[in-house]
Amino acid sequence: MLLAFSVAPSGVPADPAYAKAGGDASVQDAVAAAVRIVRESGLPNQTDSMFTTIEGEWDEVFDVVKRAAEEVGKYGSRVSLVIKADIRPGFSGELTAKVDRLENAITGQS
Repeated sequence: MLLAFSVAPSGVPADPAYAKAGGDASVQDAVAAAVRIVRESGLPNQTDSMFTTIEGEWDEVFDVVKRAAEEVGKYGSRVSLVIKADIRPGFSGELTAKVDRLENAITGQS
């Protein structure tokens, strides 16, 4: 399974230590905390400007997303979570293989 997700806090955190000036959540710090959890999971992953994509089995991928969302929750009174998944049993290494196939199609290689 490939799972791309985006997570962000909003509102005022319960603990002022997680707030920036003005009292709202620091989105950058919250996203950094979430990506840290993903990277520490040991699952293949990739982060770009919009999403973090992780690859693994259903339970392990969703466990990482849950822990990341819980961590982001420290930075605000609510959490926004967007998820997109590609569930393809029997395939692994698709985090890079899908892009490789696309690049080959663009350049006309087989």
